[in-house]
Amino acid sequence: MRWLLSQIHRFIQYIYTMRTKGLLLTAILCVSSLSIYAQKKFNFKFYGQIRTDLFYNSRASQEMIDGLFYMYPLGKDFDADGKDLNSRFSGNFYALTTRFGVDVEGPRLGNAKTFAKIEGDFRGAGTGTYTIRMRHAYFQLKWDKSDFLMGQTWHPLFGEVYPKVLNIATGAPFQPFSRAPQIRYRHSFDGFQVIGALVWQSQFTNIGPGNVRSVNYIKNSCVPEIYAGINYRNEHWLAGVGIEFLSIIPRTQSSISTVADGVTQEKIYKTSERINSLSYEAYLKYTGENWFVSAKSVLGSNLTQLCMLGGYGVTSVNPDNGKETYSPIKVSSTWINASYGKRWKPSIFLGYLKNLGTGDSVSKLYGMGTDIDQLTEAGLELTYNIGTWMFGLEYTCTTAWYGNMNSNNGRISNNYSVSNQRIVGVAAFSF
Repeated sequence: MRWLLSQIHRFIQYIYTMRTKGLLLTAILCVSSLSIYAQKKFNFKFYGQIRTDLFYNSRASQEMIDGLFYMYPLGKDFDADGKDLNSRFSGNFYALTTRFGVDVEGPRLGNAKTFAKIEGDFRGAGTGTYTIRMRHAYFQLKWDKSDFLMGQTWHPLFGEVYPKVLNIATGAPFQPFSRAPQIRYRHSFDGFQVIGALVWQSQFTNIGPGNVRSVNYIKNSCVPEIYAGINYRNEHWLAGVGIEFLSIIPRTQSSISTVADGVTQEKIYKTSERINSLSYEAYLKYTGENWFVSAKSVLGSNLTQLCMLGGYGVTSVNPDNGKETYSPIKVSSTWINASYGKRWKPSIFLGYLKNLGTGDSVSKLYGMGTDIDQLTEAGLELTYNIGTWMFGLEYTCTTAWYGNMNSNNGRISNNYSVSNQRIVGVAAFSF
């Protein structure tokens, strides 16, 4: 009898164990089925590149990423023996622009198709720290004739028309260059497209007092950059215009020093003076079977957050509390880029920039290249493209005219010129 009870107990345990395993197996199958079903709702496309850049400069230059992001040659700076400290060669070899990204197509949201992008590279803070940096991170809703985007991507002034050159500055400072957090809406009709965007700043910021870049200027403003534009496109042509409004607060406090009974005292005052500016653009692009031609002209005011020359000047200082008022520097820049071919592709880039001053009397200037009157650049490039490989060689000559500020209008006079010869070699594998 005891043996019989023992066998019944073992049989019950066996049944219970099998039932538990069955339930667990059923749960795993259900979760796997749901996972497979969910994956079918999303399409992923992974992409990237491994890129190496070798460059040499004949003169010290204004640059970022330790010379990889080149802009223009520096002016003369003499030592005690009268030798120009900036008349020197430089060069290096980097793989910082290696990048990886993923495009995602998600399930519909109502009548809208849903998309997202995440892309990063190893640029980080430059060659001192090889860290991953976010380039793009946004989601997008698309309808038949409109789309809505929220997140970080190219600034609207960078847009769809930009020079295709090997230098990763992509034409800056002649071409606006920035990726920025934004909310953007576009609507299309009869070949036209209307664009509206609210733009904030993150990795690319304005220059302020002490020529320091900071996100605080627009953060304290509480007003994003406002962009509006319209373009027309057909099979081969794209043409458009745009306008940008920028309002920043350079300082939240001011100070004055007073002397009483031989003791110097500093008084702090709250301040909220703004500098408002408008910038304009016009652009054109032709894309054919072998030809690619693009051009853009920008009349910019205080666009230092877009890696462009300019900034603003101080027009007055209140002696009672140290509060300042400002006037933006206006800069006109124009470029044209043309290339021909598919496997062997020669191209040319020409750029011209002119400092138009503030138009008001100023005591000092804040910004980048505020002592440059004109800037020109001519570049020749040849790339060889085969499959997923690209090999290229680029030569550019950039000339800057430096001078002294005219306090009556902020323009630059008494000019002298310096030039930089730059050679860039690139090898890249894309996937």
